[in-house]
Amino acid sequence: MTLPPPTVARASERSPRQDLRVGSGFKQVPEDEKSKLVGNVFSSVASSYDLMNDLMSGGLHKLWKDRLVSKLHPIPGMKYLDVAGGTGDVAFRIFDSINSVSRRTTQGALEGNLDDETQINICDINPNMLSVGKKRAAERGLGDNRSLVWVEGDAEALKFGDGTMDGYTIAFGIRNVTHIEKALSEAYRVLKPGGRFLCLELSHVDVPIFKNLYDYYSFSVIPAVGELVAGDRESYQYLIESIRKFPRQEMFARMVADAGFQKVEYENLVGGVVAIHSGFKA
Repeated sequence: MTLPPPTVARASERSPRQDLRVGSGFKQVPEDEKSKLVGNVFSSVASSYDLMNDLMSGGLHKLWKDRLVSKLHPIPGMKYLDVAGGTGDVAFRIFDSINSVSRRTTQGALEGNLDDETQINICDINPNMLSVGKKRAAERGLGDNRSLVWVEGDAEALKFGDGTMDGYTIAFGIRNVTHIEKALSEAYRVLKPGGRFLCLELSHVDVPIFKNLYDYYSFSVIPAVGELVAGDRESYQYLIESIRKFPRQEMFARMVADAGFQKVEYENLVGGVVAIHSGFKA
């Protein structure tokens, strides 16, 4: 679905924030505490995060991430930023996709040896998630690869310069930031003109019968599996609640447009269980 060209409000024209309490799952907590609470959640689940993604989605998260990267169309010599991607799941897909292009276009291209200018930055606020990603990179023989750059950083205050990235991706991460608008503004800032923003996020199901089944599975099954596999029911209860509090597809698309992005659209997958939102920097 594509939105019509938006009217972009300048920051000074928007209503000032009056509420200094923000959502953390279904709870309202002081604004300055949410990042700490989310950090504790992901520190707790880091070692079992990928296994739990497999179990919770029946392995479908791999296909969803494949779709995300296919829409990015990564090519050699470009600079990409994957935010909240500490375990490397999306970054490795970008890397493999670029390698595939290199092999098709360059007779002598070697596996794992990308163009020196190619850069895939993996940014995550949680050092435990980054540790998992670095370990996985080493297991793939990519521990010293110069194209993969691991950065501990905040989606709301990125450490990258203005207009330095050709593509920005964030998968299952934006609903956990304290201020979504700030994260979107930062995404816009670091992208080059023509750069693409892509967000994969768990979203909202509208089909009534499917929604009821999905709600039962989400609130009854997933926390129980989290307790059984990860020994942490509370963190997975938060993750499910955070999905329900995330803006619906149309509303989030408007937020992306308000950040300045053009040609904003979204694609529902599995009836809206997840959605991929995209936009371009003019």
